[in-house]
Amino acid sequence: MARTVAERSDVLPLLAEVFREHGYEGASLSLISTATGLGKGSLYHFFPGGKAEMADTVLAEIDGWFETNVFRPLREADDPAAAVAAMFATVADYFRSGRRVCLVGALSLSDARDRFAGRLRDYFAHWVEDLAGALARAGHAPETAGALAEEAVGGIQGAVVLARALDRTEVFERIVTGLRERCLARP
Repeated sequence: MARTVAERSDVLPLLAEVFREHGYEGASLSLISTATGLGKGSLYHFFPGGKAEMADTVLAEIDGWFETNVFRPLREADDPAAAVAAMFATVADYFRSGRRVCLVGALSLSDARDRFAGRLRDYFAHWVEDLAGALARAGHAPETAGALAEEAVGGIQGAVVLARALDRTEVFERIVTGLRERCLARP
């Protein structure tokens, strides 16, 4: 039975989980309908552009969350080292210590990458750029801060994949702790 949803934002977390679990290609309207409890007519009412609009809206929501909770604090913090430390804690919570798939990362590796290329690229570019800026303000040489930021973001993403594949959250926690220590080490 279809349920009533007051706003399309109410369904975004459910859509995100469908895309995380099945990928963009595997997320059929039937699966989406079952997971959200909405009929196809209701889905198209909220998302006239269909599945592509659903995924794009979910990505925008994720980007907004990261902007508020990760990117902006890295850019604007008075204490950049504290902001870097907070970033690692925040992403560990967000990715549930490796139990939650990074939808942006998953889409970047899928056939849907080209469809969402700009949004995917911007997400990772902002993260690396804002982390590099915070690392430089925390005392890392500007010429090495960018490489360290790329290593940290790539390491976090890799830790999510490895922890999920091995079904061992301690792998995620160990890798992220090591990255955090490298980033916070006095240069």
